Amino acid sequence: MRLSPRAGLLAAALPFATPAMAQAQPQAAAADELVFGGEIVVTAQKSEQRLVDVPVTITANTGAQLQRIGVTQFDQLSAFVPGLNIQEQSPNNPGFVIRGITSDSGSAQEAARVTVYYNGIDVSRSRGSYFDLFDIERVEVVKGPQATLFGTAAAIGAVSVIPAPVVEGVAGEARGAIGNFGQRQLSGFLNGGGETFGVRIAAAYKTRDGVVRNIAGEPGSQNPGGIDQRNLNGQDQAGFRASVMLRPVPDLRLDLVFTYDGQRAPGTAFKSGTFRPTGGDTSPYTFAELAGSPFSKEVLGAEKLGLTRNVYDVNLTARFARPDSPWSYTAITGWRKFDSLEVFDADGSQAWYLEFAEDARGEQISHESRVNYASGRLRAFAGFNVFHESGTQAVPFSTEEGIYLQCAARLIPGLPCVDANGVVQARNATRILTGGAVSVLPYRALFRNGGEITNWSLFADVTYAVTDRLELSAGLRYLRETRQSSYFADQPPSVISRAPLLPFASTDGQTFTAEGKNDAILPRANLLFRATDDINLYATFGKGRRPPIVQLSAARPRPGGPSVPLRRDVPAEIVWNYEGGVKGRFGPLSGTLGIFYQTYDNFQVTVNEGGQLVTRNAGSASNFGVETELSWTASRNLTLFGNAAYIDAAIDDKPENGIFAGNRFRLQAKWQASGGLDARLPVSEQFQLFLTPTATYQSSLFFELPNRPLISEGPVALLNIRGGVETRDGRWQLLGFARNALNKEYLIDAGNTGGAFGIPTFIRGLPALYGAELAFRF
Repeated sequence: MRLSPRAGLLAAALPFATPAMAQAQPQAAAADELVFGGEIVVTAQKSEQRLVDVPVTITANTGAQLQRIGVTQFDQLSAFVPGLNIQEQSPNNPGFVIRGITSDSGSAQEAARVTVYYNGIDVSRSRGSYFDLFDIERVEVVKGPQATLFGTAAAIGAVSVIPAPVVEGVAGEARGAIGNFGQRQLSGFLNGGGETFGVRIAAAYKTRDGVVRNIAGEPGSQNPGGIDQRNLNGQDQAGFRASVMLRPVPDLRLDLVFTYDGQRAPGTAFKSGTFRPTGGDTSPYTFAELAGSPFSKEVLGAEKLGLTRNVYDVNLTARFARPDSPWSYTAITGWRKFDSLEVFDADGSQAWYLEFAEDARGEQISHESRVNYASGRLRAFAGFNVFHESGTQAVPFSTEEGIYLQCAARLIPGLPCVDANGVVQARNATRILTGGAVSVLPYRALFRNGGEITNWSLFADVTYAVTDRLELSAGLRYLRETRQSSYFADQPPSVISRAPLLPFASTDGQTFTAEGKNDAILPRANLLFRATDDINLYATFGKGRRPPIVQLSAARPRPGGPSVPLRRDVPAEIVWNYEGGVKGRFGPLSGTLGIFYQTYDNFQVTVNEGGQLVTRNAGSASNFGVETELSWTASRNLTLFGNAAYIDAAIDDKPENGIFAGNRFRLQAKWQASGGLDARLPVSEQFQLFLTPTATYQSSLFFELPNRPLISEGPVALLNIRGGVETRDGRWQLLGFARNALNKEYLIDAGNTGGAFGIPTFIRGLPALYGAELAFRF
């Protein structure tokens, strides 16, 4: 089967959440077990609780709800959660942003800030964290530091995805869709289970042509007859999951889950804002001419621009609980492995200039054991985690020496890199600079970072009901971490300049290593007050931490001398989080309102220096925000929902914070809002019509630090529509859909690697995507 992704660009837009839509239509038997009294039940605090009773800011959506509003991937999910933004340049490079804190670095030497959990296991490593959202039981987004609940990476929050489990009985679904840009989607599941044994198989496949035409290799381009690149920002991905449930004794349940997620995508449209394509312009919304390297297969690993990515995940969960005992035991063991090769044209033009690839690989093994206790007024859990991860990020580079030197340094006066007609004039530079001796000088280089992380932790959390209305909670995690970083670079001198073209030192064939150890104690405390039977007030306090970074590269202290390790220790980022809010229901109206304030010490920022993403300490920062979600059940067949967030997140404007002082957090809009409705209209005893329009809005945001107006996006408003006809029993459904229905133009990223060389590139968001979908359930 042929794959290919590069979709996902549906808008880092804005959340639209639906606290009461969680009541809509549980997903078959699996979700029925989790819905009590019409209210969603979550497990964010390691036990089943009604969402309204959890004293932290959390948004939860059932799989049935997500399906109803057309959410099948992470970037779409973020449009339904206030304070969450998920940017997908590609499945290989997702950015998870909670309240302005971004976790998207691909470096194997760094830890994530936002935890992504899959089936109870931390899968936060950036290049391995993306997976398709098919056959999902629910998604919980918990905001604020949650180290007690979600481990070391939950410095500012967690996204926890729980796939649908095996349930008793026979059930299934088949769903297919077609649309413009060659959209084809197939998904479904088949479940068969009894009291002691069951199996569930689920799969999904999505493909879509690129939405940005790439003329490279076509007649009239700068390389006619060259590599015929595919159109850009397309999608081609497949996912598969097999789950087996076993009850060897009545009180013990074992769940073994195998998951595969893979992509075979065309390239990302890093469109140059400086160099025109042949016969075109620099707008990110018109055709591109990304030609790549003529030595792409030999140097970068693949002939064409694009992504090849495979993720394998195995999870075993054991739960032991006696109905007559307050004690229960849970053990979760996970193994995850990924490999991804992405070839990209970083200069965004037809010039053989900045041609890179990223070859990222990683393997994770983890285990958590915990004991829960619940009796009378006391609930508690305690346990331990062990987590080991090893990975590498290799970045090969290909260019032509004369083109690189002329485009980067303008060595020959009057000779442009690419002229106004899109002609690569710099291709004449090598002939001129060598006095006609040669006309082409291929150049290649490579740098590779690696990381090996082992941490173990002990955690405990206690909740005590002081009265029937007042509950107090406190938790603590102690963690100990060992971190080893490695670095290798092959940066040969160029023939023309007699120096490496990229501003990095070679390691002279060596692989440098460095090690660091650290530990921490991370607390949290919560208060829940039941003001009435329908309204709860809560307050929470927590400490979050992104571990120190052992950042390793190379330096050559004197020309011609030996290369030596260059180690920079970036101190741990510490966040203190204070928030409070109200959750409740007022007749048909339900919702939440939360207010938070956060302070940061040693705020870590990612900047692009000469093609390498590195982390720097930007000093202190602060963040104030308000988040709200509302849902109104106007009638049995009509629900209106919406949410909004105000997040004022910036690095403190102090002289000691240097060039970052006063800058807003990247990828975070100050205002975001969304809303929609879910309407059902019965037309006969067998059929009903349905309509679910949704709209999102975000104010302007910056894509990089330091902030620059050029590398930003203004306000964006998008409209999505789903509607059709279905049988009243839900077995058959025929619908039409339109995403970005008004075909608004917007960016999902800007700057990128090209920006580090003074030629920023821009990635457009998806245009209008529309089509039809047919589903059958039993």
